[in-house]
Amino acid sequence: MDKIKELASRKAAVIITKSSCFMCYSIKTLFYEMGASPEIYELDKEEGGREIERALRMLGCTSVPAVFIGGKFIGSAKDVISHHVDTSLKQMLIDAKAIWF
Repeated sequence: MDKIKELASRKAAVIITKSSCFMCYSIKTLFYEMGASPEIYELDKEEGGREIERALRMLGCTSVPAVFIGGKFIGSAKDVISHHVDTSLKQMLIDAKAIWF
């Protein structure tokens, strides 16, 4: 869990992904289109990726992408899309200073 907290706090927006995951690609693209520049960790390319994946499961995240904004776990793709649809994602990114408006 300490590793997850460390990764999540490195930047205002952090996305933990796998390189072959289409939904991960979609969420990264959404963040880029909103003007955010998230820190990206690809579990299949990172040293210690399996340990990070186990820690995510302990957090309750059973799939990637795992999205953190302002150091707080937001959820997976479904959760991020829900926040985007209800317009709260933009405000979360603004509050965390991941984007400016």
